[in-house]
Amino acid sequence: MPAQLPLTQVEKQPGPHRPNVAIIQGFIGSLMMWMGSLGVGWLSLASADLRRNPIIIWLRFEPVGAILSVLLLALGGMLLIRAWLRLGQRLNGWSDESRPFVLKAIIAWTVPLAAALPLFSRDVFAYIAQGQVMVAKLNPYVDGYSQISNYLQIGADDLWAQSPTPYGPVFLWIEEGVVRITGGHPDTSIILFRVIALIGVALCVYFVPKLAELHSINGTRALWLTAANPLFLINFVAAIHNDSLMIGLALAGLYLTATKRPVLGILLITLSVGIKPITLIFLPFVGLMWAGRNASWPRKFLYWFMTAGLSLGILWIMGLVNTFGFGWVGALSTPGSVWIWYAPIGFIGMVIASLGDALELNGWGLANAFHTLARVASLVIIAIQVFRGDHSHLVRRLAIAFASIVLLAPMIQSWYVVWLIPLFAVTGIRDDWQVKFLYVTVAFFMVYAISDQLDIFPYFDLSLAVARQLAAVAALAFALYLVFLDRSTKVLFRRRYSPLAPGQLH
Repeated sequence: MPAQLPLTQVEKQPGPHRPNVAIIQGFIGSLMMWMGSLGVGWLSLASADLRRNPIIIWLRFEPVGAILSVLLLALGGMLLIRAWLRLGQRLNGWSDESRPFVLKAIIAWTVPLAAALPLFSRDVFAYIAQGQVMVAKLNPYVDGYSQISNYLQIGADDLWAQSPTPYGPVFLWIEEGVVRITGGHPDTSIILFRVIALIGVALCVYFVPKLAELHSINGTRALWLTAANPLFLINFVAAIHNDSLMIGLALAGLYLTATKRPVLGILLITLSVGIKPITLIFLPFVGLMWAGRNASWPRKFLYWFMTAGLSLGILWIMGLVNTFGFGWVGALSTPGSVWIWYAPIGFIGMVIASLGDALELNGWGLANAFHTLARVASLVIIAIQVFRGDHSHLVRRLAIAFASIVLLAPMIQSWYVVWLIPLFAVTGIRDDWQVKFLYVTVAFFMVYAISDQLDIFPYFDLSLAVARQLAAVAALAFALYLVFLDRSTKVLFRRRYSPLAPGQLH
């Protein structure tokens, strides 16, 4: 694919300035999060060995230990954000010497989180329960894991117990394989699922710089924006989301297609679709890459047809093998059946519902109609990006189309945002409002994650609500400190910040 004009100017700049200081600071933050996870991370009722550990007993079952855990998690998470911001400042110029330091930071910040109890999400326990559904020869697109007698002991969230799985056949086989290897034991299953997530992280680390360089964007800066990003690390390592492998495979497929290996690229993207079908959005853009620059409309439609035929053909074969066919199509609405207040569409829908109810109308009926209109708008944006635009901007067009799916939905999770960051990073995030928006987004979702899901022992005076308030206050205070008081980081949020501001690297 021809190189795209750079969106971030790459010039000869000063080399790294003591980046190890930021790397060590981030490592300490990750260690604090690891320690906090022992007290308030998710722990299965079946984890008998861990529950007998004296340190874990004190952190989880004594109020003082639980408060300490909450504070360690909150302050450690925000310290990791500060380290990420400072690393970007200290590596400013993004010379050839910078890449090893970014890789060192990713490793140093990943290791403690990879040893932590699951944080910010209980999805990994649902993976184990769904694996048991597969082992029991049930249909996960029909039978929720409530069919498994011990799913509450595993730790899976009761909210989705009767819902069909939203995952594709590839991840169902991964879930089944893990459960067969471990016998369904939660602790060893979590280790294997984390290894799988780390494979996805490694794919991102490898392919993000390569995709960036195809667009004449500094690959090291793109890697810092993506894989060293605390939001990436907490979702793909600490929370063990399968989105890690999904996006890693999709990026690999995108790069291979862009470098004239389209069949292999489409295969990898199809494997990504087989984890979570959302990456179907990649296929029309990959078809355009395959068709080539200046392709006529008949040629574009031919290559779209071949791309869809190859990918859907592979998925059809997978459906024959697992006997579930395309059952995942009907389950796609499972995670999208709710809304959340911070999603723009979700918030506006809530306002519409409230006003409608106040006027004695069907408030939520009106809100659902608004949600539907937003989804239609996202389809229009996708169509525009598919059918119009410069060939050399295909990945950017894909990023915009993908963003429309996320931002025009009533429900946005932090890992949905992480899907988008690599695509925008490799096509250029400027050092202006664009990167400031990313900083604020990362800080917001870190504060929200820290205060949202905590595994608090229900039988002592520190209630879950109080623990969340404590976490939110500590994290928000640290965030405000970074924006308004910290001598080194507050300049990042100024309207006219220059990356090479005097005194910035002291």
